[in-house]
Amino acid sequence: MKILNQLNDKQREAVEFNSGPHMIVAGAGSGKTRVLMYKIAYLIDEKDYDPSEILALTFTNKAAKEMKERIKGLIGKKAEHLWMGTFHSIFARMLRVESDKLNYKPNFSIYDREDSQSLVSNIMTNLNINLENLSANSVQHKISFMKNQMMSPEEYLKHNATTPTDRKLGEIYAEYNQRLFENNAMDFDDLLLKPIELFEKNEKVLGKYKKMFKYILVDEYQDTNKAQYELLKLLSPLKDKVCVVGDDAQSIYSWRGAEIKNMLNFKKDFKGSKIFRLEQNYRSTKMILAAADSVIKNNTGQIQKTLWTQNNDGEELTVMRASDEKDEAFQISKRIKKEITTRKLSLNDIAIFYRINSQSRALEDALRREKIPYKIVGGVEFYRRKEVKDVLAYLRMLSNQNDEESLLRIMNFPQRGIGNTSISKMIAFARKLNISLFTTMSRVFEVIEVKERIQKNVKQFKQLLDKYIDLKNKFSLGELTAALVDELGILKIYKEEGTQESLARYDNIQELVSAVQDFSKTNPSASLDDFLSEVSLIAGVDQYDEKVNSVTLMTIHSAKGLEFPIVFITGCEEDIFPLSQKFDNESKLEEERRLFYVAVTRAKEKVFLSYARSRYRFGEVAYQSKSRFLDELDESTYEELNGAAGRKAGRKKKTFYDEFYQESYDEFDQERRSLRVGSRVTHAVFGMGKILQITGTGDMQRVAIAFEGVGTKQLLTKFANLKLV
Repeated sequence: MKILNQLNDKQREAVEFNSGPHMIVAGAGSGKTRVLMYKIAYLIDEKDYDPSEILALTFTNKAAKEMKERIKGLIGKKAEHLWMGTFHSIFARMLRVESDKLNYKPNFSIYDREDSQSLVSNIMTNLNINLENLSANSVQHKISFMKNQMMSPEEYLKHNATTPTDRKLGEIYAEYNQRLFENNAMDFDDLLLKPIELFEKNEKVLGKYKKMFKYILVDEYQDTNKAQYELLKLLSPLKDKVCVVGDDAQSIYSWRGAEIKNMLNFKKDFKGSKIFRLEQNYRSTKMILAAADSVIKNNTGQIQKTLWTQNNDGEELTVMRASDEKDEAFQISKRIKKEITTRKLSLNDIAIFYRINSQSRALEDALRREKIPYKIVGGVEFYRRKEVKDVLAYLRMLSNQNDEESLLRIMNFPQRGIGNTSISKMIAFARKLNISLFTTMSRVFEVIEVKERIQKNVKQFKQLLDKYIDLKNKFSLGELTAALVDELGILKIYKEEGTQESLARYDNIQELVSAVQDFSKTNPSASLDDFLSEVSLIAGVDQYDEKVNSVTLMTIHSAKGLEFPIVFITGCEEDIFPLSQKFDNESKLEEERRLFYVAVTRAKEKVFLSYARSRYRFGEVAYQSKSRFLDELDESTYEELNGAAGRKAGRKKKTFYDEFYQESYDEFDQERRSLRVGSRVTHAVFGMGKILQITGTGDMQRVAIAFEGVGTKQLLTKFANLKLV
């Protein structure tokens, strides 16, 4: 193929290899996506594989969609017949076809984390279980982790439940699985576990798919968990035509079950396999690579490789020290303005990364104040917003009448006078007769504990649902959704409420209706089930649009796979980055270090790293120490700035930073840095102190401050002329 001339020697060697299992160790920015894309095109065009015989598994819908489009650009429309998508979307597709083998109906609902958490909460209430220090969210997370480890409730109770709390957790887990089954629903973890169950129980079905797929390729192999690994082993084609691509240095998802050993043990698991290393980086400068390498080399558990680049040397990284999180955000916002001006950049060339979501608040405040447009990736995703999920719950009920969680969500939305007490009585009736809550609505007049007025309301609601269940096969998907939303009257409710929040909800529902109509036009033969399945598998990063001209804010986990000319990495402090986990084992620290490596290698031209001396955390001011990762940086790769005015720390001299800001943060406005209990301040007479108490407001605000060597003083804030440290 002539197109292979666009690859370097190592890339081409990996693409053309077709003699057994092989792993492509692709360093950051080394053209991993290009190699995977060209390999698929090569298999079809040169090796005569039918596209439908190739299974390509990715980790984001966005990556799968973009890769498929680019392959179509190489070999034409036949690429449309590829089985390409995320593990969850591909196996959900299989389960729709084979659901009856597991006693499910093909219209099963897919529960996201919020749905699962709601189900856990309802179970804890129904079973009257109160776990000390464990919220429904924590319990759901533990259940998800056990599923990722392929541990059933029975196995957990037998081998791991050593305390009364453990046994209650096992009881909830068992009931959770049972309720999912009764609701004809699966959670995200089930989309991987149920295919394993299917293949292990039904050799005929397994044989069907093993025969269908002649070649399997897996992207981001370092992020696979135990279930994904088992699926790969089960489906491995004859002659082990398996190709996995990944970078152990970018394995950052152990908290959701990813096992780096899948990559480290590939040669042992797939006998006779070959390893290819892609080490030429096309993204970053030599300085950025040197800095990233100087940190990651401190990890012991890794596949040895050395990234290199023909790109220019580039600038040193800049380490910025701030007094607190507001100062940090102020410095970053000012630096963004300077970078845009001096480098002639667009806003979408710049990204700000943080380790934990709570860090974004101060950054957002500063960007708004400086009138810098920004977007948050992986915040509250569109399809997870309350009003959107409310409408989707109606659509899910039209598809799957056993979906009790969706029915509970909409039973009294919009308000129709069906309170929680009445709902509880109906649930008890349903459990007693072993029927669904939806069926109970038809027999609500038999639930004598429910008042007659409420029984009528339930009957009217049931008639509404029945009407649209009947219409779903008569209307187009777009028409059905628009008519349902109109009859529910929720747009009118939000519009009449007239608040900024309600009008935003109004706009979101309008956008959802448009999204359904667009989907219907693009996929005229698609059903309601198809739309709901696609929506349930959309992740936050899938909605990232690099064309929108605004600064991007995101967690570092969300940033993997992306690149930007300029990157800011914030909160480089112990207990934030690395995140405090007591590091009871070295693997947790090594994963945090890999996360730092991922953050730095997202940058093409310039990296800024910031840390604060104090930060408001958990309701009080915490005094921070610089991240160990900054100490691990090779000194020749960075320059440190000292304080808000951009003063250098004294190690190097360079005129580029002499005029860092037109104004320093101390001059910016002390009042914008609000006084808090715990803040350290200085007073012209009493010296350094710590605020113990704040009372009153405005001109009458008083502060109690413990001064070193002087004792506690009560001062009027207006006249104290305090300076925050």
